[in-house]
Amino acid sequence: MFFTVVWYHDTTVKNLTIRIPDDEAANAHAIARVDGVRLNETVEQSLVEAIERCRQNPEFKTRLKKIIKEDRERLERLAK
Repeated sequence: MFFTVVWYHDTTVKNLTIRIPDDEAANAHAIARVDGVRLNETVEQSLVEAIERCRQNPEFKTRLKKIIKEDRERLERLAK
C-alpha cells in the first residue's frame, strides 16, 4: 500500500510517498478512524513523534554529528 503524506508547515507543502505492508496500512487507517482524523494526520503525527525521539536520543545525535562532519569535509573539498 502507498501513502502520500502532505506536510503543511508555514507555506511549504511536501508530498511523500511511502510503501508499507497492507497490515500496517490497515492499522493506520483504523487508528485514524478511531481518533476521528484523516489518515494523513495520523501518519504525520507518527513522523513528528519519531523525529522528536531522534532529537532526544544521544546515540542518534552522535551519529548525526559524524555525518555532518563528513558532509562538511566533502563540501569543502568541492569548493576548492
